[in-house]
Amino acid sequence: MSETSTLLTRDQIAATVANDLEDNWLVNLGIGMPTLIPAFIPQGRDVMFHSENGVVGMGPPPLPGEEEQDLVSAGKGLVTLIPGGAYVHHTDSFAIARGGRLDCAVLGAFQVAANGDLCNWRLPTQKSGSVGGAMDIAAGAKRVFVMMTHTTREGDAKIVAERNYPLTAGGVVSKIYTDMAVIAIKPDGLVLEAVAPGLTADDVQAVTGAPLDTTNVATIALAV
Repeated sequence: MSETSTLLTRDQIAATVANDLEDNWLVNLGIGMPTLIPAFIPQGRDVMFHSENGVVGMGPPPLPGEEEQDLVSAGKGLVTLIPGGAYVHHTDSFAIARGGRLDCAVLGAFQVAANGDLCNWRLPTQKSGSVGGAMDIAAGAKRVFVMMTHTTREGDAKIVAERNYPLTAGGVVSKIYTDMAVIAIKPDGLVLEAVAPGLTADDVQAVTGAPLDTTNVATIALAV
């Protein structure tokens, strides 16, 4: 990495994902970074957001003084409801997820394998945990995007050739958005689509645990 290169902020990753969500999609947002996405949807694009706890039409966080304590995301963060949005029963919320009605799910992850295996519910060092609704959502969505840091705090790769973390859902991830790059998962491997400003394909490959196709790499256009 050069001295002028910088990693993307959480908002910049969210804006990059938001730009790739298509008009008229119904999109589930997982806890953590994905909940930042509604604030960055391009003007005029109609994207409906779903939260597993029973919100359809989830909007960005409320302005100060406009908080509604009963309107929260799955991660218990305060959110808003867009016009036409609704609270629904938990059963109905998961009928949406399990019924193939989600055009996309944007989830966090501890590890993603080159074949699209998603690992996001428990670290190997943890003796217990709960997969929650992630398994249903990941298996039921038409496509799964992952938002995460490119490496662990210790600098280890989170994108690997083969998973060694507990599995959430096999072969479901189609695209990965990190603080360093955008990587697509194709049948024949990982394709490096774009890198953060100041980074090179070699920088990203050096901290990725699987080969990357670097034939045609763009630079991420920062919106924030």
